[in-house]
Amino acid sequence: LNELGSESAKIKAMGIMDKLSTDKTVKVLNILEKNIQDGSKLSTLLNHVSFKLHNFTILLTKSADACLTAINIMTSPNMPKAVYIEDVIERVIQYTKFHLQNTLYPQYDPVYRVDPHGGGVLSSKAKRAKCSTHKQRVIVMLYNKVCDIVSSLSELLEIQLLTDTTILQVSSMGITPFFVENVSELQLCAIKLVTAVSIF
Repeated sequence: LNELGSESAKIKAMGIMDKLSTDKTVKVLNILEKNIQDGSKLSTLLNHVSFKLHNFTILLTKSADACLTAINIMTSPNMPKAVYIEDVIERVIQYTKFHLQNTLYPQYDPVYRVDPHGGGVLSSKAKRAKCSTHKQRVIVMLYNKVCDIVSSLSELLEIQLLTDTTILQVSSMGITPFFVENVSELQLCAIKLVTAVSIF
């Protein structure tokens, strides 16, 4: 899936994705949706001894690569209407939103962390002061991929008309990063997304 994501980006850049058979492209998108679904509700279990980090990384990256591949296909020039499958779009948004809120924001901004031991409530300033800047490799990888997905979603909004429900989800996804610290790259991508929503 990682290779498929890279190749789909190259084909998109070359502007030849529309030369592929529509039926086969739709089949690929439906398969990608199943792979996205695997990681859509995978909460961050990095601190759980019972769950292997290796398994978590595989599921997380597989789904992120599937999201990127699907978005690369849909945002390629001159694509037929059949590729804009609502379920796939919603699944990409669901995956992205879930991991922003449950995996990335808590890792990058301690204010979003829940104390598993139910300790005393610290102020936002105190939480941020105690924060470690070290990030696990899987988290940095996911952050970069999610930035690409958010940026590509803004392209999709310029191409395809989405339902009001989907637009509401995309809007909240685009606004929330501005209240999170240490995610400047994501905020830049979110500006593009919010701009695309406002034009929409």
